[in-house]
Amino acid sequence: MSYKILAKYIKDLKFEIPNTETYFEFTKEIAKYKINIDIKSKEIKKKIIEVETCLHLKPHEKDTGKLKSNIVYNTIIQLDEEVKEKEQIEEIILVKVPSKIYPDLRKIFVFNFESSGFKNIKIEEKVDFMKLYKSKGNQ
Repeated sequence: MSYKILAKYIKDLKFEIPNTETYFEFTKEIAKYKINIDIKSKEIKKKIIEVETCLHLKPHEKDTGKLKSNIVYNTIIQLDEEVKEKEQIEEIILVKVPSKIYPDLRKIFVFNFESSGFKNIKIEEKVDFMKLYKSKGNQ
């Protein structure tokens, strides 16, 4: 394999609807929001890496955005001994791990919205992390 998942957990979860006005405003303006994904990592020990994947809702426009929602999902991985190249490690952290944990991350994120009455929240069921990784390399 090249890596093994040792643990995964929700590090932080925020879902804030400050008032009724925001609730009804978001219901009408749900299409003005987009989902952003951020991935960070840090080495905990030799060959043990914490991968932090953050999924958050951002407004397309600055005047919207009173509703706050994000989840930070941590995955602790152990790299196999033969993994040494920087490109190999980057691909594991930015493509393989997020691809593996994204279904769980999405499920939790959508659950918060659906439980609050927002049935029309559209969050992609699949994300092409390889495509995102390659486009990042071209910037």
